[in-house]
Amino acid sequence: MTLSFWRYAHLALALFSSIFLLLASATGIILAVDAVQEKTLPYKAENFNEITLGETLPILKKEYSEITELSVDYNQFVTLQAIDADGNDVKAYIDPKTGKALGNPAKKSEFINWITSLHRSLFLHEAGRFFVGVISFCLLLISISGFVLVLKRQRGIRNFFSKIIKEYFAQYYHVLLGRLALIPILIISLTGTYLSLERFNFFMGEEKAKPIKTELSEKAKTTSIFNTTLLSDVKKIEFPFTDDPEEYYIIELKDREIEVNQVTGAIISEKRSPMTAQFAALSLDLHTGRINGIWAVILAIACINILFFIYSGFAITLKRRSSRIKNKFKADESTFILLVGSENGSTFRFTNSIQKQLIDNGQKVFVSELNKFTAYPKAEHIVVFTSTHGLGDAPSNGTQFKTLVEKQNQDQNINFSVVGFGSKSYPDFCQFAIEIDQLLGKQKWADRYLDLKTVNDKSAVEFVEWVKLWSEKTGISLATTPSLYNHVPKGLQKIMVLDKTPISETEHTFILTLKSNARTKFSSGDLLAIYPANDSRERLYSIGNHSGNIQLVVKLHPNGLGSGFLNALEPGNVIKAQIVKNPAFHLPKKASKVALISNGTGIAPFLGMIEQNKVKQELHLYSGFRMETPTLMAYKKFAGIMIQKEHLDNFHVALSREAEHIYVMDLIKRDSIFFVNLLNKGGVIMICGSLAMQKDVEAILSEMCLAKGLKTLEEYKANKQFLTDCY
Repeated sequence: MTLSFWRYAHLALALFSSIFLLLASATGIILAVDAVQEKTLPYKAENFNEITLGETLPILKKEYSEITELSVDYNQFVTLQAIDADGNDVKAYIDPKTGKALGNPAKKSEFINWITSLHRSLFLHEAGRFFVGVISFCLLLISISGFVLVLKRQRGIRNFFSKIIKEYFAQYYHVLLGRLALIPILIISLTGTYLSLERFNFFMGEEKAKPIKTELSEKAKTTSIFNTTLLSDVKKIEFPFTDDPEEYYIIELKDREIEVNQVTGAIISEKRSPMTAQFAALSLDLHTGRINGIWAVILAIACINILFFIYSGFAITLKRRSSRIKNKFKADESTFILLVGSENGSTFRFTNSIQKQLIDNGQKVFVSELNKFTAYPKAEHIVVFTSTHGLGDAPSNGTQFKTLVEKQNQDQNINFSVVGFGSKSYPDFCQFAIEIDQLLGKQKWADRYLDLKTVNDKSAVEFVEWVKLWSEKTGISLATTPSLYNHVPKGLQKIMVLDKTPISETEHTFILTLKSNARTKFSSGDLLAIYPANDSRERLYSIGNHSGNIQLVVKLHPNGLGSGFLNALEPGNVIKAQIVKNPAFHLPKKASKVALISNGTGIAPFLGMIEQNKVKQELHLYSGFRMETPTLMAYKKFAGIMIQKEHLDNFHVALSREAEHIYVMDLIKRDSIFFVNLLNKGGVIMICGSLAMQKDVEAILSEMCLAKGLKTLEEYKANKQFLTDCY
């Protein structure tokens, strides 16, 4: 069966039964706790499972003048109804080894009785019991369908407990706890269903549900059972009224009822309980946890999990619904067609971001699911964003795409690009995207625009690599900041301003030093995301790790939303922000040597990298400033200390407004041999600062590569020897 069938079945059953499962789970937790509490009462004898009837019956007869009945409950508490030597009626828990009374049986509290009635029948008597049985059966089907979904997600039973890809909180714990609680919930649902069916004699008629008299063997007729029957196997014993040998014990065991000669202990008659009754008793024991305290605790935890599954299941559903497609333009008028294949809706966030940016650039864009592929008369570009599910299978909204492509021809040539989302934890990484890319490549109307791009674990950093290539080739400016393709955060951390140091009054630049939560881990090259307008408008700044604190260099721009916000801060102020991991701009650990190139505001992450360079990697810092300032003098002093510690090899400074008016590009030209050797030997060039500087540096390096017969700059970028973080 298809994945969509199991998913919709799972959801439909959950929707139908959620309110009643909520009640059943909440009351089940209370009853499980009550079952555990009962186990703590001091009425059970030591080594109870070793006591035989031959040990306890003579003691009881000696202790009490007349005994009516003895019963053993599911807690293995022994209750005796008798008359003592003083003629007093006794109904008490007793020690079966001594016959001494331990306490009086107490009735269940009104609250527990009320909860039990609500749990069993919703106060609707027989009709309620029937309905609760239906809900139990729904829970059984939900468990089975959930099991199938996990199997498909984890690629079979062998990988059932293997790593789960964490996409977001509700999804991750829905699967994780679902695996752990599967067996207890299956037992709860199966036993609940059986008890309801047995209640209405579903398995056999009432006349067939009575005990069945059996033929006794000669050995049973002559052997005493007192020394072989354990008290733990007994449910109830009715004692003889007199000492007359013709008066018998009537002993109800767990699987039968026997009449026993009170003198010889031989069995006189035996009636076997029907299997349905035995199954019902076992189901009740398993369903309530009354026979074992540990199992009762497990059941309580399973019920708590059911409550969580109700929440997380609907959270997952709402998340998928929030990814519904919203189009401003129709398919037959759009030049850009974005097709999406997504199992849980997360791929839509990338698609929606591209759609919005294209529309902002004046383009007509239409977004659709893969299964709705059709003719697009004005399309110039088709971009497919798709995940892979299961064993390299299509997501549920992409199962028909291959058939539709082969049936539906396009009247004009259309450029196509495919971006695949998946996880390298699975061997069939992005397999469906690979198949789509190959399929489109065979169509006469389709022209490959870019090679297939794969994205691991929905990495915004990897997605941006494709955005840069596609944007550059189309000439349409798209955002290349990774965090812009992530969710707007709901919870931000508090960060305190420790220090604010002006660099240049004329250039309006300053250094901010911030203190984050001690548990926050970050590296130089990561980004600080601030939200100055208290909305989704995010501003990002490259940061350095300076003695464990966050350090950034900021230039105040006229009407700058982010820079204006930061400029207004004073030491002691607290802001809400978050650190965005940016591993694509961390100091490469395996590079033989690294050249760090920045202008004034881009130096912050490099200072942190240099300070943290404990392995004494070969680093060369090239920085451009307008003029000599006290801050630059402080940078030179810092660089001198780092050179002494062998954390830095040299610091090259270009001053554009003083002396010879040198720019960073002039320093690169001057040291062209150094940069040629660096690239040839696998070294890395890192650039941080303004986009204008990045373009100028790239132009110089491209000319250099061409003149020296090296690879193209694009090849070095692909080989991760040229890293940028410019804005």
